Amino acid sequence: MDAVGHHLKISFFSGIKKGIRSFIWILKILIPISFLTAAFVYSGWMNHLDFLLEPAMATLSLPSEAALPLLVGVLTGPSAGIASMAALSLTTEQMTLIAIFILISHALIQEGIIQSKSGLSIFHATFIRLAASVLTVLVAAWFMHPGQPVAEVTNRLMINREPFTSMVGNWFDNTLFLCTKILAIIMPLMCLLEIMRQFNLIDHIVKPLTPLLKILGLEKKVGILWLTAVIFGLLYGAAVIVEATKKGNFTREELHQLQVSIGINHSMLEDPALFLSLGLSPFWLWVPRIFAAIIAVQFLKLFYRIKSSTGASAISIKHK
Repeated sequence: MDAVGHHLKISFFSGIKKGIRSFIWILKILIPISFLTAAFVYSGWMNHLDFLLEPAMATLSLPSEAALPLLVGVLTGPSAGIASMAALSLTTEQMTLIAIFILISHALIQEGIIQSKSGLSIFHATFIRLAASVLTVLVAAWFMHPGQPVAEVTNRLMINREPFTSMVGNWFDNTLFLCTKILAIIMPLMCLLEIMRQFNLIDHIVKPLTPLLKILGLEKKVGILWLTAVIFGLLYGAAVIVEATKKGNFTREELHQLQVSIGINHSMLEDPALFLSLGLSPFWLWVPRIFAAIIAVQFLKLFYRIKSSTGASAISIKHK
């Protein structure tokens, strides 16, 4: 019993130490980027981009006004995207397409930087998520037949725009709440993972996930990291992933496959649930992302196979 208590104590303090280090690392990224994003959205510059946004939205079977919630969601997160949607008169199909896009591509700057620290460059992470969003929406629109764009802006966004000081106050309150939430999740999560490692419990937890991981195209050993991101999101999961990658237990390809999968398919409980309040179908909020993640990982694996065979052929020719 003393031995068990000793191991628990070691795991607990190790988890606290790693949790604090990870929390500070996230704050260094989150605070400046979130403020710059909030300031950009507040500036209203997006309203001068209609000449670019209108053809892009038409391609996605959406009205030009839909660019507002899309851009807000891409720069911030699902909650802000939903708030922007409230200013539009949208059909259920149009709201569903916007939701699919935002669920895959949201907070791209913050999460892109975080992914770049844990296995995948910010350029590749951002490009893959945006491409997955566009292609998934195109496929979904083909099934839905959303019809002609009918949304119109109510103008209250610009007419009743809050003072800059109010925007800063709201940003501070939201950021403080988010940071508190991150701390409340990361600390016990890090302690739990350390306890699991100390008592060799990770394999027992990941084992039931093996069939699902195979379907997703992922290796069994990234299971606990995938599960963390799927349940808690990239912001929280990245701290665990970064800590794990320091030990060098994963190959570059395994990390890339994991990051592509969770980039498209993370926070699968909280984020889609937010859109349920709009009366959207759960099918479109969950299923398309899963298929998009599977296809993206398979394309990545195909790319690696082609690259490997091309390299092998080049070496063979050189030796001849």
